[in-house]
Amino acid sequence: MNIGVITTLNKKLYKQYGHRFFETYNWPFDLIVYSEDMLDIPHSNIVVRSIFDEVPSCEEFVNRNKDKQELSSFETKDKEMKFKTDGVRFCYKVYAYTDQIINNEDYDAIIGIDADSVFYKSIDVDWIKNNIHKDDCMLTYLGRGVNQYPECGFLYFNMKHKETKNYAKEMKRIYDTDEIYKLQEQHDSFIWNHVKNKFEKEFNVKNYDIGDGKSGHVQARSILGEVYDHTKGPRKLKGRSEEARVK
Repeated sequence: MNIGVITTLNKKLYKQYGHRFFETYNWPFDLIVYSEDMLDIPHSNIVVRSIFDEVPSCEEFVNRNKDKQELSSFETKDKEMKFKTDGVRFCYKVYAYTDQIINNEDYDAIIGIDADSVFYKSIDVDWIKNNIHKDDCMLTYLGRGVNQYPECGFLYFNMKHKETKNYAKEMKRIYDTDEIYKLQEQHDSFIWNHVKNKFEKEFNVKNYDIGDGKSGHVQARSILGEVYDHTKGPRKLKGRSEEARVK
C-alpha cells in the first residue's frame, strides 16, 4: 500500500504548537501540508501546498463567510462551545482533504490528521492493515456514540473504495454552496459525520469505527493512542494530553 498523510495549518498555529508535529513526525508515509500562508517549513521530505492556489474555492468560502458566526439552532453563551458554528475556522481542513482525495492518483489510502498531534511510536503499512484498514470500508474514524459526532482529528480514507471520491465531492459541494449553514452545526466533525451518515443510508456504504462509543478524548483511548497523542483543545499549548498513553 502507498499511503499519504495530510495536515493543514498556518504560520501562527505552526509557531504556537504545530512545530511539534513536524519535529516528531516519524511515520514512513509521504506528508503533504496545505497552508494559506506557510510555504517554507524547515523540515525535509514534506510537500507544502498553498491551499488558496490549489483550491480557490477555499479562499472564496472564507471571503464569503469570514464575518459569519451564526449560532443557528445551537445557542450558547459558552465561548469554548462557539466553535460548533464556526464554519470558516475548520473549512481549511475540509478543502485540503477533499482536494487531495478528489485529485488523488498516487495513494491507496489517505490519512488526514490534525496538526496539534505529537508522534511517539512509528508505524508501518502492516500496522495500518492490522488496525485501521478494512477493504470493504470507505472511511475509518473515531466514533463517540450514535448521539455524538466523531472525533475527526484522525480520518482514514480508503482510496480503493468506489465511493471515497464521491464522498469527498459531496463534502466539497456543501461547502461551495454554503449548505453547511443550513445544518445545526458548522464545524468539520459535524459535517464529515453528516455526509458519512448520508452515504451509509443512501449507498449502503460501510465505515469502520475504531472509537469506543464514549465521549471525551476517544483518540487517546483507541489503538491510535498507543502511537501518537492528539493534543486537542487546551492540551495543545502544553504539548501533551493528560489522557495520553504513550511515553
